[in-house]
Amino acid sequence: MSHSNISIFVPHLGCPNRCSFCDQNIISGAEKSPKTEDINKAVLTAKASLNYNSATTELAFFGGSFTAIDREYMVELLSDAKRFVDAGDISGIRISTRPDCIDEDVLQLLKQYGVKAIELGAQSMSDEVLKANNRGHRAVDVINASSLIKSYGFQLGLQMMTGLYKSTYEVDKFTAKEIVLLKPDTVRIYPTITLFGTKLEALVKSGEYIPPSLYETVDLCAELLDLFELNEIKVIRTGLHTIDESRYVAGPWHPAFRELCDSKRYLNKIIEILPEKGEYILSVNPKEISKATGNKKANIIKLKDLGYKVSVKGDGSLEPLQVTFERMNNSCF
Repeated sequence: MSHSNISIFVPHLGCPNRCSFCDQNIISGAEKSPKTEDINKAVLTAKASLNYNSATTELAFFGGSFTAIDREYMVELLSDAKRFVDAGDISGIRISTRPDCIDEDVLQLLKQYGVKAIELGAQSMSDEVLKANNRGHRAVDVINASSLIKSYGFQLGLQMMTGLYKSTYEVDKFTAKEIVLLKPDTVRIYPTITLFGTKLEALVKSGEYIPPSLYETVDLCAELLDLFELNEIKVIRTGLHTIDESRYVAGPWHPAFRELCDSKRYLNKIIEILPEKGEYILSVNPKEISKATGNKKANIIKLKDLGYKVSVKGDGSLEPLQVTFERMNNSCF
């Protein structure tokens, strides 16, 4: 059953500091604080869509540090949203916040107003990286907040960023492994994108920060997706939804980033299972053929360079990322 969010962005509200990468107004496209009418309009618009399912839809407050905003305003927003929970128009409320803005008092309040899921912007589990990017919290705050959230029965989501200033490929893998130990229900993976008006822009221009390439980031995130899947943790987003490309400075931005990562996972899987060089027919789920062949048939070309001549066909009995093969001479392995 597919889950969906009605997203309400609360840009910068509640954030005690500005992180190196952050301009939520650019990321969310939101220029003002949401009001009652904004929530009403968003829900009514969503309900008018043909495939709307109230049982799988949550209203989500994203963008800022929700539990750190003015308490009266936070309760006002929650009250507006809870009306739709009580009416059966949505299944619950989801919020995002900082790890250091979680305590028992706020969790009790969120429970009272129908919040089901809390996502924490962990970003990194390296204190050195967190400090370098002006996050204002430590890795231990992520650990403590995650434990407290789960103890109150909320669904836990953790957000991580790859390629941050002072981070490395190995540090990002360390972050993912630490997140696995916290056993969240969901994860979001956001490659760092440098935008105008951020600290990272100055660091890029000075040469002090060199963002990872798109290809490096796809390779890393393909590994991370495998890791989370192996540990039965659902990755609900990989890459930013969208950005204002006129504000883009640097970083591994691609509008189909998740598909690139899944294509890389297919390539890794195919190379792993094929026993020797030669000609093969690969079978995958019919909906996954484009991922298996790769963007502009990149996987087919790469495999050919490695000595494998392959074609890809659909097989409805296969799950996503499942691959079977046979040799062109019809001898199976």
